[in-house]
Amino acid sequence: MGGILLIAATALALVSSNTSLSSLYGEFLETRIVLSIGAFAIDKPLLLWINDGLMAVFFLLVGLELKRESLEGELSDRRRAALPVFAALGGVLMPAAIYTAFNFGDPIAMKGWAIPAATDIAFALGILALLGSRVPNSLKVLLLAVAIIDDLAAIIFIAVFYTEQLSFTSLAASAVGVTALGLLNFAGVKRLTPYVLVGVVVWAFLLKSGVHATLAGVIAALFVPHIKRTESEETVLVKTEHDLKPWVLLGIMPVFAFANAGISFGTLTVNDFFGTISLGIMFGLFLGKQLGILSFVWLAIRLRMAQLPKDVGWPLVYGASLLAGIGFTMSLFIGTLAFPDQSQAASVRIGVIVGSLMSGLAGFLVLSLALQRSSRSFKESPARNRSS
Repeated sequence: MGGILLIAATALALVSSNTSLSSLYGEFLETRIVLSIGAFAIDKPLLLWINDGLMAVFFLLVGLELKRESLEGELSDRRRAALPVFAALGGVLMPAAIYTAFNFGDPIAMKGWAIPAATDIAFALGILALLGSRVPNSLKVLLLAVAIIDDLAAIIFIAVFYTEQLSFTSLAASAVGVTALGLLNFAGVKRLTPYVLVGVVVWAFLLKSGVHATLAGVIAALFVPHIKRTESEETVLVKTEHDLKPWVLLGIMPVFAFANAGISFGTLTVNDFFGTISLGIMFGLFLGKQLGILSFVWLAIRLRMAQLPKDVGWPLVYGASLLAGIGFTMSLFIGTLAFPDQSQAASVRIGVIVGSLMSGLAGFLVLSLALQRSSRSFKESPARNRSS
């Protein structure tokens, strides 16, 4: 359902940008919203409230998933974590290398090198869901782990490479908030409300500091306790993740897609379609992801540092590597950070949408064929056993 809503939101954004609704669409996103408390004020257009505010909630969910996976999931065991870690590493490095090959020597275009390195979890898992119960659970877990590690890489890229000029006063104030989160966790506070309130304060000061405010979501998530309020309940961390996920997948991500996927076809140029930025993103997502993931998985197995799950063969790994090329939401988000003046917005959106579409269709086709073959082999094997 999350994937379907993302497609619908994207289609609505494209319709709004290319019909009589275009001026209303632009004015809507440019609506200024001001929040002030005394001398402290945040004055931004609606588009930036979505990108800086709602996406902080998205990163809160990512942080919760990262913490849970590192404590009790696939990333908690070194041997099990080796395969997705290698896969994600290849899936980050190769797309960035392909984008760099297209844009090397252009300092402005090079700011977008991290755009094709991301994976959209909702879209990728949504396509897997369309294939039904035939998909081995171990393949779903592998793709989820790769996407989560990709998001961790994106968080690091945002913190290190997409930080503006710093305000150390605001940064110090946010550090006080982070300390308060640590004290809440150390004191064993099991109610979520104090963490949320302090997290909002951290977000506000990070927004003023120059560090991208979405990182506040990840920071707050790391301090949400993995302890139970009562014996019959889930832990605070797991319950928060479960409660938050529908709001993010069915609300925040479609809203983000609607706000950021609009392209006015009437103003497009040949360079928007075939320029180095759009081609670097397109081929980074479609070719870079599959080449990077397959080669690094092969390397991990060759070095005997990891092994494929018993019910997952190379055709399924290839299909999953294609689905990892669906960058969409995260790629669009990094694109807004790489080119904040919107000068390259059309090229970024075309590259992300086309590259993600190619990856999704190819991944669905490859996985469908691979699952059909494995299903036929399974049906034929009992007959062989009986005849023998």
